[in-house]
Amino acid sequence: MTKKILVMGLNDSGKTTFAKKLAYALNCPHLNNDEIRKQAKDWDFSSEGRKRQCLRMKEMAEALDGFVICDFICPTEDLRQLFEPDLLIWMNTTKHSKFKDTHKMFEDPKWFHFQIRSKQNNLYDLAIKQIKSLITADFSTLLKKDGSR
Repeated sequence: MTKKILVMGLNDSGKTTFAKKLAYALNCPHLNNDEIRKQAKDWDFSSEGRKRQCLRMKEMAEALDGFVICDFICPTEDLRQLFEPDLLIWMNTTKHSKFKDTHKMFEDPKWFHFQIRSKQNNLYDLAIKQIKSLITADFSTLLKKDGSR
């Protein structure tokens, strides 16, 4: 059974750096939005293009077994609900996107399991330690879709 971990936030927030470290720590696959778009040759950032990419990421993740780390901006609550992460990590380290359309549409998540507010490696390491501890102890307590624990 797949457990999708979504690392989301604005561009340049450290999503990929953190996701790579987390995937290494959990010894699991990492799907990066830019790499998946590159493979699909799909650089459409319209609402429909973003939805298509979200579904593409979800489908690819769900084809794998165990934990899968996915990192992408996932700018709206609708897209996050469409993706259906089992664990949501918000990289809240930057307040403005260099892409005006992304900045305009970005919505802070209504719920998340972890929020990272700094790109410092020691904070990344601490968050990874906490995440590993939680999912090792009892991942099922983390899976409530309403954000409660």
